[in-house]
Amino acid sequence: MELILEQFASLSLLNQFWITLFLIIPMVLIARTVVAGTRYSPILIIVIFGLAMGYLFVQTGIAEPGIATYPMVNMVASSTIIALVVSFFVGGQELRKMLAKKSLTNREMVTPSADEAVLGTTRTQMFMIIRSFFLLIGIESASRVFIGTSTSALHDVYPLIAYIGIIGSIIIIDNKATITNKPLYIRKGIVEIAAIIFILYLSYQIAEVIEPVIALPQIFFAMVISAAAGAILYRWSFGPTIKALLFAGIPVVLAGNFMVGGSRIGEAFTIEGMNSVLAYGFFGQLFFMFAGVALMMFFGKTNHVRNLAPGMAGSLSHSGLTGACTAGDLGEQAASRAPIMINIPFFGHIFVFSILAVSVNRDALWLWPALIVVGTGIILTTLAMLQMRKAEGVESQEIKALMLFSFGWQLVAVFGGLLLLSLSSIPFNYSGMAQASAISHFGLFAAIQEGMFGAEAASMIPFIFSMPFLVHPVVFFMFGKAMKDGGTMSTKIVYTISLIGLIGIIASLFIAV
Repeated sequence: MELILEQFASLSLLNQFWITLFLIIPMVLIARTVVAGTRYSPILIIVIFGLAMGYLFVQTGIAEPGIATYPMVNMVASSTIIALVVSFFVGGQELRKMLAKKSLTNREMVTPSADEAVLGTTRTQMFMIIRSFFLLIGIESASRVFIGTSTSALHDVYPLIAYIGIIGSIIIIDNKATITNKPLYIRKGIVEIAAIIFILYLSYQIAEVIEPVIALPQIFFAMVISAAAGAILYRWSFGPTIKALLFAGIPVVLAGNFMVGGSRIGEAFTIEGMNSVLAYGFFGQLFFMFAGVALMMFFGKTNHVRNLAPGMAGSLSHSGLTGACTAGDLGEQAASRAPIMINIPFFGHIFVFSILAVSVNRDALWLWPALIVVGTGIILTTLAMLQMRKAEGVESQEIKALMLFSFGWQLVAVFGGLLLLSLSSIPFNYSGMAQASAISHFGLFAAIQEGMFGAEAASMIPFIFSMPFLVHPVVFFMFGKAMKDGGTMSTKIVYTISLIGLIGIIASLFIAV
């Protein structure tokens, strides 16, 4: 009897692995197929497919809300921090090169295959998407083994999942791609895997040590360590691990999160006060995104995607736009600038997370520090617009202006939004979820996932974070249309959308009062 139970347990693990693989990878590939031949980002389609699939899982009785019966899907969904570590490392490299005025281009070891494996996806890209899945489950499992705090149903088999994930990621390399030095390339991938696991372990330990003083989340320390590593190792040419996670890490993570979020659609609307949170997130997505674009257009005198896309990806730490930029969907200039802009605001997160940590303990926003931060953000945003206006298309000047804007507008958006929410009757833990979703803020999302705002917020954040992505047809349509029009975005439509967003935010807060 015991032998039979063990066999069933083994079969369950294999089922979890194959089901998760065949749910998430096709979702990403189909999304790329749908937008093939256009300038739109596949993340828009991942949103729709992911939410629909999660909802159908519950409606058909295959799973309960939160799809706890599929713990490997939840594992992929909670591996946000892994994708961000890679972005921070690349951003640290780019910052070092820019501040030291080094125009160094790291030696490229791979020439990708141009053959299409699936419509809209080349062989090399498909291999990177699959490799990202293996990397995420392998690294996440390994880090949980070393940290040793997980209570997941897969707890006992983490070493095996880590082995499968890491070994799989090492051997899944496109054989049709041209690699100048295959042994070195593979070794680089192994070193990168080990480095990411070490960063996750170290950042967790630091967060635990600091917690009695101030409850800063692990994501903050992971950002600092990985960005510093990137600045030190600015000559490091990417191995297969960084290449894959930079290209497909965020889309794969989002696919998992949207499935989990979609499974909670039914129950979320039954929770008191949740409608106001969802309405704020929906209209906040319109306002904070397009108000920022409007500022750059009106005061900064720029309406080109090379500035707008990385500027908004960085200033909002926006998950969807970050994924679109780093995957190259919005052009090479946006792809090269986005890692810098994503890193810059996170240096201000010592204020963000420290104020939020105190606010969580008080169960209300710490008012005066929040007002000071918003005032600082307004000053930095103003300076950024003056710098952008004087840039006149000079790349170095535009990047400096975008760095200021990313920092300034992030402070305004995060704490300006929380100040607005404090005027309503929405509880503070709900306010954290509402603001994270209103700006699709990856860092705040990861912190809530870690439990910064409590267990209820941690369980609901995948859904709350997912729903405003239904606005992304508007977001990606605007950026996609701009790419189609030579990179320039229509000013009148941006101003109109910003106004609609502002009216919607006010209405949602009025309902919640």
